[in-house]
Amino acid sequence: MSLSHSGFRLAIATCAQFPQVYPDDAYFVTQLEQLGITPTVCIWNDPAVDWGAFDAVLIRTIWDYFRHYTAFLAWLDTLDRLHVPAIHDTHLIRWNTDKRYLLELERAGVAIIPTRIAPAGQLAQIVHTAVDDELVIKPAVSGGAWHTVRGTRGTAAFEQALAGLPADLDFLVQPFVPEIAAHGEWSLLYFGGRYSHAVLKRPASGDYRVQQEHGGSTALAVPDAAIVQAADKALATTSALWHCELDYARVDGVVMNGHFHIMELELTEPQLFMSIKPDAAERFAARVLERLQGLSGSRGTARSGTTP
Repeated sequence: MSLSHSGFRLAIATCAQFPQVYPDDAYFVTQLEQLGITPTVCIWNDPAVDWGAFDAVLIRTIWDYFRHYTAFLAWLDTLDRLHVPAIHDTHLIRWNTDKRYLLELERAGVAIIPTRIAPAGQLAQIVHTAVDDELVIKPAVSGGAWHTVRGTRGTAAFEQALAGLPADLDFLVQPFVPEIAAHGEWSLLYFGGRYSHAVLKRPASGDYRVQQEHGGSTALAVPDAAIVQAADKALATTSALWHCELDYARVDGVVMNGHFHIMELELTEPQLFMSIKPDAAERFAARVLERLQGLSGSRGTARSGTTP
């Protein structure tokens, strides 16, 4: 990749748990530097960070945002007030960090895991009227299986687990999908709207959670054409809803009854599995440079006080 002197200053937003470049992003950051971009890792809720000193913020490993969601939304407001662009746009991030977006995708024709939204005060009632007996309950704003409960409706253990959930959150009520334990969960990676590669995530024996911190495993894999087509549709639908091309995306889903169903569309802080696919890191870095070049003119206009 040829060296370019772009001169852009890019904040890479992370959380206090990962104050340095996350290992999976290391080669990607090197590629940014090769393109003349100066990347600086910044903790998103560190009050000492001068966000106005950057040309843009690339949101990456902010893996505690859901624990501090009100503060996170206020931080996005700060970026907007300072006219510091985020990648992705802050309006898209607000939409994507609340899993209610799944219902919007479903209304637009995208196949998703059957999902109902339940405020905490209505959770017991909605669980009682669910079609399936074995359910998974998770907060609408969450990550890493935080406050996620799996159980069988009507059992004492499940009722006790539900009673222990926070009373100030909204929840997703979904059927337990045994195909995840049997065959794994797919994650398809996209950069600039184009499919790059995929991994298959499997839970540990006897578990249903695919996250590494819960014993799950991940391996590079090749999905069949129907899976890619379904993920393409989810991405194209989102681009149409927001009238934009997505800079990066991870489409998580599972094959049920022979068809791929979306579990999540990750546009904010997904692990992108670039360390096992170095050319993906190169493409992503090139895409970020292209994005910065497109943003530079509009930011200058915004800072001058005129409307772009």
